[in-house]
Amino acid sequence: MRYMMTYDLMETMRNTNQWLGATARTMASYPVFSMIPNPAFQWMAAWGEVTERTFERMVVKPDWGIRTFTCEDGKDHLVNIETVVEKPFGDLIHFNVAGRKTQPRKILLVAPMSGHYATLLRSTVKSLLVNCEVYVTDWHNARDIPVSAGKFDIEDYTLYLMEFMKVMGPDTNVVAVCQPAPLTLAATAYLAELDPSAQPRTLTLIGGPIDPDATPTDVTDFGRRVTMGQLEETMIQRVGFKYSGVGRMVYPGLLQLASFMSMNSERHGKAFNDQILRVSRGEASDHDAHNRFYDEYLAVMDMPAEFYLSTVERIFKNREIAKNEFMVAGHKVDIGAITSVAVKTVEGSKDDISAPGQCVAALNLCTGLPDEKKASHVEPGAGHYGIFAGKSWRNNIRPLVLDFIDSNADKPSPGKRSLPKPANVA
Repeated sequence: MRYMMTYDLMETMRNTNQWLGATARTMASYPVFSMIPNPAFQWMAAWGEVTERTFERMVVKPDWGIRTFTCEDGKDHLVNIETVVEKPFGDLIHFNVAGRKTQPRKILLVAPMSGHYATLLRSTVKSLLVNCEVYVTDWHNARDIPVSAGKFDIEDYTLYLMEFMKVMGPDTNVVAVCQPAPLTLAATAYLAELDPSAQPRTLTLIGGPIDPDATPTDVTDFGRRVTMGQLEETMIQRVGFKYSGVGRMVYPGLLQLASFMSMNSERHGKAFNDQILRVSRGEASDHDAHNRFYDEYLAVMDMPAEFYLSTVERIFKNREIAKNEFMVAGHKVDIGAITSVAVKTVEGSKDDISAPGQCVAALNLCTGLPDEKKASHVEPGAGHYGIFAGKSWRNNIRPLVLDFIDSNADKPSPGKRSLPKPANVA
């Protein structure tokens, strides 16, 4: 019960700060105060506006914001976000550009479940929509999932990915970003054993910890220093009564956000102070650079406790993927079973989360795959975010990934399937 009280205490603090911001903004904005030539009132209103927005965003799922797309015909076409597979912990969604002919490239973008929503890949989706059919794994916030839905750990995550790949068919090109890279590799290998005809055509792994010990970082060092008992005692809480997932054990998004912010507290503090000054001078706008970044950065989601703990223990501590010892539902998955899926790894030379060497380790695990179906790329000067959403992605990595997909387009997997119409799958 103390875990539930701790969860509710964090939510109470967030709610209180949001209320204080709203109160300060409203009080300092009374017309009567405009008669007093004191800039303190403008600053107070600005502080309240920024504070209210900041703490409000922490519990709001961002919108994709992709409503129209200009096609080759010069017309704006509506973009419909359709649910292809609906499941308790995550959906498979399709960005369907209405009125546009089906694109030959079909991409499954596997979003990370690491504290932020799949909308973190918004710019990645936009860049691929130009000439691809884009599907995304849209993971749900654990606080909103009733306890009756059961558990969700890395084995369940892997089974979800396998189901999504089966539904999409063998002409799919899978792109896994960061955290899901090792589990996507395992899902592909498991499909190679159980249902070879359902394997995707290509698999691109971007900045993922296939072998965390290949190039240690602060993230991997943390996993080594802390015991599982310490993690469970200090990081796991029980969802409070405010949400549908009341009683579910989670790693709270607010707790993870606090650790994110503390890592670069000076930079974040300066960013918010500058924004307050801009608001007080009337220079800010609803969608300026600060709000665009922090509206997404501050929107965090809770992770199921069993998913978070099993990720730390099995991927980082025990290195089950790196050692090719990963088990799913009692079955040992053999990465070497991948023999026909072309695999490419992408890393950033300045990635301080999944450093160069961690992701490319996947190619050594694919012992049954010919060398001509393996590829790797290290982007000079790119950090973690840049390799999938920044300038490096737009200018260099995206063209390389699409070239890799096209070079394997004439080698489809056996037993081609057609994608069914969007439907709900229990």
